[in-house]
Amino acid sequence: MIRTLLFIVFLALIDWYSYQAFKTLFPEQTLVKIAFWAFSILVYLYVAYGFMTFDRGQVSIHFGRMVSLMVLSLVPKLIVLVFMFGEDITRFFTGAYQSVSGSREGDFLPDRRKFVSQTALILSAIPFVGILHGVLIGKYRYRVVKHTLEFDDLPEEFDGFTITQISDIHSGSFDDKKKLEYGVDLINQQESDVILFTGDLVNNHAGEMEPWVDTFKKLKAPMGKYSILGNHDYGDYMSWPNLEAKKANLNRLADIQKELGFQLLRNENVKLQKGGASIDLIGVENWGKGFAQYGDLGKATENLTEKGFKILMSHDPSHFDEEVKKFAQFIHLTLSGHTHGMQFGIEIPGFIKWSPASFRYPKWAGLYEELGRYLHVNRGFGFLAFPGRVGIWPEITVLELKRK
Repeated sequence: MIRTLLFIVFLALIDWYSYQAFKTLFPEQTLVKIAFWAFSILVYLYVAYGFMTFDRGQVSIHFGRMVSLMVLSLVPKLIVLVFMFGEDITRFFTGAYQSVSGSREGDFLPDRRKFVSQTALILSAIPFVGILHGVLIGKYRYRVVKHTLEFDDLPEEFDGFTITQISDIHSGSFDDKKKLEYGVDLINQQESDVILFTGDLVNNHAGEMEPWVDTFKKLKAPMGKYSILGNHDYGDYMSWPNLEAKKANLNRLADIQKELGFQLLRNENVKLQKGGASIDLIGVENWGKGFAQYGDLGKATENLTEKGFKILMSHDPSHFDEEVKKFAQFIHLTLSGHTHGMQFGIEIPGFIKWSPASFRYPKWAGLYEELGRYLHVNRGFGFLAFPGRVGIWPEITVLELKRK
């Protein structure tokens, strides 16, 4: 109850300061003031209704819309809050100084107040437009990211071998079949030797994937399609009537993977054969720092030789730092996802790469190398909770392996 009250007070503070900016710029425009409060109240009522009716066990585009409206409303207002609160602090110290020094009292620079209000509203429009773009366009703005990796011990037969990695489909969030089909076609256009999917097929339960089976069946790769489970695939985030129902859901998810043409690797490995040579493809169940740890890397590699070239699929990149890079057997390349880059950030190649995900995951997106081992973290194909992407676009990764 106390936390709820504090949150309500915080929201009221945000709206009050935002209203001050509107009131300063439109002192005579009653309609503008009414529109401001009407919009805020309607958003809060919609959000409250969404939380009261929220059922994580159901595919809910409605919940996504609720989250997007809340973000669209609050983020620009937070920008205004920073400017207006800062102006109030300035006015307070200005007034205090005038009182102590005996200079003119009551002169709180109204022109500056107007300038600050204008600046705050103009700057708040930037995230507003960005978030709106992310919800309407960004979440399906697929991009292909390509990397070439060189290895001394890559079998000659695999020189030029290509992998398309996709991750975090989160099928329960999709709302546009045509744009989704465009993304699937884009994956096929890469014409990679294999397609590797690194987990989170659904948000919560297998039924979310049912409407999209025919779409994802179209994925093709001459040397096969392989997959692993992510933290959302186990059904851990919803209530089940009993353990048997939860197990049945996971079994159904495994069956759907087969229908899609994927071979699901659950703490096991397969050999990819080419021209008489082979490389080891290893798939572990989800292992994440702070999450359930179903993965067993020892079991997944128990029949492999030290000299084999190894590629590991592990959903959570924290697994790399916590276990993989120090593992007794040398694993050349690990493929992960999970972070989504928080679906929000700024990436300008050669200049800046930042997302709130960096506070939780040191390795949150892209290619990393440590102790001679590579990790690639895919930014995700789908989206979760917030139905949009701002600056961090849905990713299709193509990795080409070369022999030095």
